[in-house]
Amino acid sequence: MNLRIEKLVYGGEGMGHADGTAVFVPFVLPGETVAVHLAEQKKKFARGRVEQLITLSPERVPAPCPYFTRCGGCHYQHLPYEAQLQYKKEILLETLSRLGGPALRGWDGPVGVHASPPFGYRNRAQWKARRGAGDATAIGYLEAGTQTLCPVERCPILSPRLEETLARLRELLATREIPATLVETEAFADDRDDRLLLSASFADLAGTTAQALGERLRGALPAVESLLLHDASRDRFDLFGPGFLRYHAAGRSYRVGHLSFFQVNRFLVDELARRSTAGARGHLALDLYAGVGLFSLLLAESFERVAAAEANPAATRDLEENIRAAPAGGHIEARTQQAEEFLARFQGRPDLVLLDPPRSGVSELVRARLAALAAEEIRYVSCDPATLARDLAGLSAAYDVAEIEFFDLFPQSFHLETLVRLRRKAGAA
Repeated sequence: MNLRIEKLVYGGEGMGHADGTAVFVPFVLPGETVAVHLAEQKKKFARGRVEQLITLSPERVPAPCPYFTRCGGCHYQHLPYEAQLQYKKEILLETLSRLGGPALRGWDGPVGVHASPPFGYRNRAQWKARRGAGDATAIGYLEAGTQTLCPVERCPILSPRLEETLARLRELLATREIPATLVETEAFADDRDDRLLLSASFADLAGTTAQALGERLRGALPAVESLLLHDASRDRFDLFGPGFLRYHAAGRSYRVGHLSFFQVNRFLVDELARRSTAGARGHLALDLYAGVGLFSLLLAESFERVAAAEANPAATRDLEENIRAAPAGGHIEARTQQAEEFLARFQGRPDLVLLDPPRSGVSELVRARLAALAAEEIRYVSCDPATLARDLAGLSAAYDVAEIEFFDLFPQSFHLETLVRLRRKAGAA
């Protein structure tokens, strides 16, 4: 069918209508007419792929990456960066208005936009590896929506150190210096784009030993600060190095281990941390889903006490070390707990609650407990506008949205990060 694209929607697709049915298609732009092959037909919507571009948008530009539309990582390389920011802002506001209930329907306050350099921004990457013809192993990313490998020689959204590491791993596989049984590799670079954490998983070690393989990899990749090897055949982990590196952000130093989360945009992490905690002060702050303490360390300098809860034990170990090393760390208490468990046992009334949950957002139990705690202010850092809208609707009886800021942590992709400040309503029960 021929389809006219009406708008972009969250998820990286464009939407049009055919016989009253919404049809979603990737890699298109509003105003374009495209010939579409339907790949999925549901009762209320369909998905397709572009067979031919019939009418092009004047905004369309050539993608700088040769793997764009094959690799599953990027969605908007056919858009100039300023246009990406505008569309993402519109998508954010439309999603919040549609799913956020009366409080956000027609919300006309300003949205602060924090842009990033559009390329070279990622400090973390995961690469898959697959054996091909002749027992050779290729490395790259999975194609969108599949388990098929898209081998890549370069990736323009990576930091220079990660680009260099990807190229070197490809050489090591091509020359058989590391086993062809490599399954997955993850690399994380520090704030200077100098030192690396490297984790590598192998189906088996193909007759070599972890010690020999570790020495080979560290010799070939001298930037590696710490290496974690996984032998899946024995479910065995071997660590070479301290198990962490130091990342400096917002004027603080953070220990980040192999299994801990940290923000992936090396250009915006400082701004996100500072804006999320700016102007907050008082007696007690709660930092839920605290990770390694990106926000906790800043909050401790303006609150008499900070209680930080994190469910991942590896991240909590890093958090505890970061607390010990921080000048104001004595103000922070760390708990290895799910947010639900922490809030169920917590006594007291905080001045501020800071939330940075995973993509799934917060549970109904957390929303109910937050409303009962009656903090004067909630700051919600979200990586998914749909779950953010749901959670804001659930808190709307007790809280008003005061400010919204959009951080483009993931240029070239549909992903976006949002900071929402909520203030408790006067007289809220």
